[in-house]
Amino acid sequence: MEEKARYAVGVDVGTSTTRAVMGKIGHDGKISVVGYGEVPSEGLRRGIVKELMSPPRVIDMCLRAVEGMSGIEVNDATVNINGSHIGSTKVDGMIAVGVADHEIDNDDINRISDAAIAGKIPANREILSLVPYEYILDGQGGIREPFGMHGARLELRANVISALTPDCENIRKVCDAGNLRTRALEPSVLAAARAVITNAQKENGVGLLDMGSATTGVAIFDEGELQFIGVVPIGSNDITNDLATVLKTVPEIAEEIKVRFATAKFGGSDKDIVIKRGREEHRFDRKEVDEVVEARLEEIFEGVRKLLKHAGYDKRLPEGLVLVGGGSKLRDIEIYARDQVELAVRLAKPENVLGVSEEIMKPEYATAIGLMYADAECQESDVAQGAEIYSGGKKSKSKGEGFFAKLLKKFK
Repeated sequence: MEEKARYAVGVDVGTSTTRAVMGKIGHDGKISVVGYGEVPSEGLRRGIVKELMSPPRVIDMCLRAVEGMSGIEVNDATVNINGSHIGSTKVDGMIAVGVADHEIDNDDINRISDAAIAGKIPANREILSLVPYEYILDGQGGIREPFGMHGARLELRANVISALTPDCENIRKVCDAGNLRTRALEPSVLAAARAVITNAQKENGVGLLDMGSATTGVAIFDEGELQFIGVVPIGSNDITNDLATVLKTVPEIAEEIKVRFATAKFGGSDKDIVIKRGREEHRFDRKEVDEVVEARLEEIFEGVRKLLKHAGYDKRLPEGLVLVGGGSKLRDIEIYARDQVELAVRLAKPENVLGVSEEIMKPEYATAIGLMYADAECQESDVAQGAEIYSGGKKSKSKGEGFFAKLLKKFK
């Protein structure tokens, strides 16, 4: 009997845009994209849900676009979480596991994880993941996987990624109201790293900078593991809003100025910027545009430098910084970033993505694609534990109970 096809879905609920990507998981574990969609977001600010009525409708619309392309109904996904409340905490712990010839099992590993976390994470924070740096068995360190080894005392050094519990609950709530079950939550910047950073870079030491519309995420990897995560609550939309305010124009024109004319290499031209709207012509001083863009970029990268310094990796990442996100499309941003952080900097976008992928091989899709990979990994973990996995189905004419009826039930 032929095994049912399995699908992985990543949903990036962003402040300005919600994106989703669906991939079919092959027998060899490789994932081929079969559908994607994007819809302008509503109801979020700086990556955090600010009202519960609009985001479910946006998520539902985005999923319908994915379903229309793939022919597969979406019920489950791994979803991003974002905001400056996300952080990492170094923890350690020790337990006695028995006599010297005791074989380490899953119960021991779970106990040492609990011991390392106990009392280290505030009650109002939800643990998203625990990243082990090393296990130490009877004084022997540098162990990455102690399962099956023998010893009497087990220690753990690890990094705990956590977020404020109310924000996690709100993301799950709006997804549920949008007809989507959240399989797992993953910080946006970590998801983006899955899509563009290699294992070799993680071993050598590398930073990821996810320049979104409202936030700038920072993740640092070294010795193969995540060492630090932080979020600067400023993004590329702040540049647009600053331009609109200073130039006394509407955000739509300010966004066009940013996309078509703005650059992070200042002082290269003094020619006026001209935007045409029908018969109307809008003229702007390029020097004034440069001043606005530079001021906001200085603020963003001041925050980035502070995070690098706090993590202990200021000017000491051999692989430098990798830039993704819509904000990384600003012209010459890599040159500016290199001068600011005094590290090698390169722009990145998802590559070697199988299937219908040309349209999503863009920096702004890195998070959604990384979430799709994370969703596949979650399913593999569930399979290993014997859990039932949704294998997808042909899209039906109706998804059951109406969207707005379900929404009203959720928020009564």
